[in-house]
Amino acid sequence: MRFSVYQVSRKGGREKNEDRMGYCYTRDAGLFALADGMGGHPEGEVAAQLALQTMAAAFQREAKPQLKNPLRFLQESILAGHYQLLRYATDKSLVDTPRTTMVGCLMQGSTAYWAHCGDSRLYLVRDGVLLARTRDHSYTELQETLSQVVPIDARFNRSVLFTCLGSPGKPVIDTVGPIQMQAGDRVLLCSDGLWSVLSDDEIVNTFAARAISDGVPELVEQALRKGGPHCDNVTVLAVEWEAAEDRDSLSGVSTQSLGEDVFASTIQASMADATLPDLDEAEIERSIREINEAIQRTSKKGR
Repeated sequence: MRFSVYQVSRKGGREKNEDRMGYCYTRDAGLFALADGMGGHPEGEVAAQLALQTMAAAFQREAKPQLKNPLRFLQESILAGHYQLLRYATDKSLVDTPRTTMVGCLMQGSTAYWAHCGDSRLYLVRDGVLLARTRDHSYTELQETLSQVVPIDARFNRSVLFTCLGSPGKPVIDTVGPIQMQAGDRVLLCSDGLWSVLSDDEIVNTFAARAISDGVPELVEQALRKGGPHCDNVTVLAVEWEAAEDRDSLSGVSTQSLGEDVFASTIQASMADATLPDLDEAEIERSIREINEAIQRTSKKGR
């Protein structure tokens, strides 16, 4: 397996950067993930980092060197991040749970799989053409979909989501795959700081026209300029997939020489993270109940 990867994250006009991203790989599989901690809730940066760590730890534990069921892995590792956020909020006695969006892409063999929760996006581009894009879990995107069937008069703020990690209810996680990859295919993962100010056409045209090491920073700079002084955090992780038989290429990362047990990662995670005991259903319900009770107590005090 061979791929080129480039990532950039900028704070924009916010006080702090609550976006997190990273990738990890074995000889036969690569995981690329991005999370965007949500404002209006505590410790968004912690939520994003914890979600990434949970996914990376699961990848390290299960990719030996491939994953048996990639879609199941994506679904369960994102959900595990959600449960870890509930646990974190309970352990820290937080009134509200830290929350984050999440998008992850797994490349294994010659196929790609991806999953997302919230409005962090994935774009798949082939020969300059957009082949696929994730659909945001926002009321605006839902409205656009439903309006083709049932007319809806209300208008929603596109930043309002109906699901995320850390919410009281079980999150909605959409999965796609397997998608057969071709040499030169490009995948872009980004936070809403990019797509909220640049159109899909602008993103795809700039992304496809240059090497990813040039196109990605240019996209980020365009978003920062267009977003102005109050621009959101802008984070992009891009991957160009190359055929395994392309042995003459010297660019990017080649995994062919790695041993079966070798694991590389830019995400801070260890096997200690992976061995955290899973929350059972009773403990999950208890965490949700305690968080909601704390919110209610705080609301009553403020009256």
